[in-house]
Amino acid sequence: MKKTVKKAIFPIAGMATRFLPLSKVISKEIIPLVDKPLIHYIVEEALQSGIKEIELVTRKNQKDVIEYFKSNPELEKILHEKNKKEELEMLKELDEVLKTIKFSFSTQKKPAGNVDAICQARAFAGKDPVGVFFCDDIIYSKGVPGFQQLKEVYETCQRPIIALKRMPKDQLHKYGVVAVDKIANNVYKIKKVVEKPKGEAPSDLVIVGRYIITPEVFDRIEKDKSMRMNDYSISQVLGEMAEEGKVVYGYELKGEWLECGDKLTWFKSFLTLLLDHPEFGPKAKELLRELKL
Repeated sequence: MKKTVKKAIFPIAGMATRFLPLSKVISKEIIPLVDKPLIHYIVEEALQSGIKEIELVTRKNQKDVIEYFKSNPELEKILHEKNKKEELEMLKELDEVLKTIKFSFSTQKKPAGNVDAICQARAFAGKDPVGVFFCDDIIYSKGVPGFQQLKEVYETCQRPIIALKRMPKDQLHKYGVVAVDKIANNVYKIKKVVEKPKGEAPSDLVIVGRYIITPEVFDRIEKDKSMRMNDYSISQVLGEMAEEGKVVYGYELKGEWLECGDKLTWFKSFLTLLLDHPEFGPKAKELLRELKL
């Protein structure tokens, strides 16, 4: 019987040093993109893609993300008393998300790479395929949600999948790049993964922070425990599996990839969403005209 993906792991335990000094006091996932924090966009994508359960893998004392996904009766009481209807409606929308998705939490005790973080959720994954979402990456799609695109491929192939996008040649050295064989429109068989290639890259397809992994991926990590200690990435694990002859697929996503891995890419993504926002976009464009930018 073919399986579908209803669970997702969000590894959010990273220290976000590229966002210092701000990340000393708040998690990167809470930094806003226009009027919502980064993680809100990712949860919405998961929800729109049929995800029913999310496990957040946090670092010790990372309470702000957890608090964001809790109701706040005291705040709601104050807003009711002040007749703040618009603000109450915003909280109601968030509450609807909380009712639809079941959240759980696990802790990565010390920084050890995203493979170790993902393995904290092994019990949560069980014997099911799971999505992996990294909050550095927003998939801005007005059509099929980004992760739903991966799911549709998975439901046919039942194998691990890596999300991909094309990048200009002069940018490839910043990313994990894949060597592939094309097998259908937007669908590729992964041959290997090259992290931040210094010379000639194997293609112009780079890895985006969305994956579907299967129990065999966890089994592969268990066979080589150094992967959990040496700051391994999940893309490296999947690349090694592909080189060992395991079937791993890549899918070239449709939609705009908005990066938020550092301050400059975050700011570019902020502007992109701001200018397209139905309420704030026209005002922002007017301001830019006034500033003659």
